[in-house]
Amino acid sequence: MKKTCIVTGGSSGIGLSIVQLFAQEGYQVFNLDIQPSNVSVLGSSDISCDMSDVEQVSELINHIAKTTTIDVLVSNAGIHFSGNIENTTEADLDKVLNINVKGAYAAVKSVLPNMKANKKGAIILMASDQALIAKQNSFAYNISKVALASMAKTTALDYASFNIRANAVCPGTIETSLYHQAIDNYCERSGADKAAVHAEEAALQPLGRLGQPEEVAELVYFLASDKAKFITGSLQVIDGGYTAQ
Repeated sequence: MKKTCIVTGGSSGIGLSIVQLFAQEGYQVFNLDIQPSNVSVLGSSDISCDMSDVEQVSELINHIAKTTTIDVLVSNAGIHFSGNIENTTEADLDKVLNINVKGAYAAVKSVLPNMKANKKGAIILMASDQALIAKQNSFAYNISKVALASMAKTTALDYASFNIRANAVCPGTIETSLYHQAIDNYCERSGADKAAVHAEEAALQPLGRLGQPEEVAELVYFLASDKAKFITGSLQVIDGGYTAQ
């Protein structure tokens, strides 16, 4: 019988790489994303879902839970927002927290009854290197990623007795569509040259390059596997050495 993995925000970037890897490894994968994937992945199903709508997230996951055992949840859905506290409106803050934090809250809360009943489960929350350090013009985004790191730790402690593990993955600068969108927005505001900015970003990493989505997916898959069965409540950094500086 196939194992089941739910991925939120799996239509592009890191999320898509996670969907592809788990499906390749034989999982039945459900991708909850407001945007449909442009890539057809054998063994996965796209489900349209607004991750900022707690009730909708809960209903969809509860429906999945009625028909299968949920082995893995990868809470990956998120948005980026650039701005310091003065440049962040209440609406901006609400949008970031509703998707990045409340969406994760809804997903984690909804899979737990199924995992508790089966006395096993792996939950991976997609945090960021910004769960450990601050960056300029990242007020709302930084708050959301610190919250996800905290969610992984508290969930790990609260549900260890059910053999449910929770960890957070903390990527640094990964070359995704979200990354390119952020660079494009910066260049549009500042007039900077994108190629030059891209090269500067790569040079900031001790390994001299940006991370790739497939590399993050491999870490997520490891954390979901039995090879990581003694790892819970951890923040797993994958940033090319950036936060070690």
